[in-house]
Amino acid sequence: MDIQLDMYQTLAIAVVVLILGQFLKHKIYFLEKFCIPAPVIGGLLFAIFTCICHSTGLIEFSFDDTLREVCMVFFFTSVGFQANLKVLKSGGKSLFIFLLLVITLIVSQNFLAVGMSHFLDLDPLIGMCTGSIPMVGGHGTAGAFGPVLEDFNISGATTICTAAATFGLIAGSLIGGPIGRRLIEKKNLLNTVVAEDDSLLIEDEKRHERHANMYAMAVYQLILAIGIGTIFSWMLTKTGLTFPIYIGAMIAAALIRNIGEYSGQFDICMGEINDLGGICLSLFLGIAMITLKLWQLASLALPLVMLLGAQVILIFLFTYFVIFNIMGKDYDAAVLAAGTCGFGMGATPNAMANMQALCDRYAPSIKAYLLIPLVGSLFADFINSLVITFFINLL
Repeated sequence: MDIQLDMYQTLAIAVVVLILGQFLKHKIYFLEKFCIPAPVIGGLLFAIFTCICHSTGLIEFSFDDTLREVCMVFFFTSVGFQANLKVLKSGGKSLFIFLLLVITLIVSQNFLAVGMSHFLDLDPLIGMCTGSIPMVGGHGTAGAFGPVLEDFNISGATTICTAAATFGLIAGSLIGGPIGRRLIEKKNLLNTVVAEDDSLLIEDEKRHERHANMYAMAVYQLILAIGIGTIFSWMLTKTGLTFPIYIGAMIAAALIRNIGEYSGQFDICMGEINDLGGICLSLFLGIAMITLKLWQLASLALPLVMLLGAQVILIFLFTYFVIFNIMGKDYDAAVLAAGTCGFGMGATPNAMANMQALCDRYAPSIKAYLLIPLVGSLFADFINSLVITFFINLL
């Protein structure tokens, strides 16, 4: 039996798996603890169902995923609006240093993925499916770049990227807390705890206040950035390089945000844009998950385990020895190391959960709570997309 679903039916099923995922997340402690996204939970269950149907020959599902691309572009446009140069400048020396370290991590993840793929005699683009695309990028970037890699004849790239992103979410949460705790206790770092000014955090919270009457303007700003972004994307294609469809919209959004910040002529509805971006991300992930073809993972099971194992070793070494030492060898640096494990292999909520666990047990770290969200949410995805694009064109 062949069941063909149009784009509206596909979207409706994505919403059903979203609701199912949210229900299971609230009921199952493990899922809540490791911050597994609701669309991943429900979508994975549906993907397993379609895999069983395919393997037994009972039902073959066909989806119209047109709206997946629309939701993806809206989400990454909202990410582009977060690239605020004024905030980057106000963060001081520590923010610049930490941002450079994260860029180094992104590049290292891709070099390791490509190197391991050569060692395992795999296409290096398959290795990229376990690099910074799912690690720093998480499920959003995995779902976006998977189809790009499939255009380069990498069969099942979206499925591999998504599987790697799910692994990263769990692994980043599992190792972050223990790394931070070991650094704090082994090096007796509680003696380095100092009271810090949290005014920047309070100011940022006020900036992101939501107002019901501003959501329409937020939608207009997103659409305007996407429209302008098509011109940037067209210009980029003239270079002969391959770019994801949303890169022009991200650049346009970043320009609009910073023009507004520096000119003071108009305001960007950042709180509302963040909310709308979150909704689009959930819908995008829902559609991406239900269209997964899990049977394509069978032939890559062992190489995938080895590639992901190498990424775990990299994040441990990088956070324990590089992040901790360069960021000051103090309590804040230890909390930053734990947080980096979270978004370096999963997502910013995982990073916040890692840091919260440490801060609840020992002491608050205002510095870590300022740097991780700024870099992890505002700049990491933007820079990661550029680095991934460079590697794909290089390979």
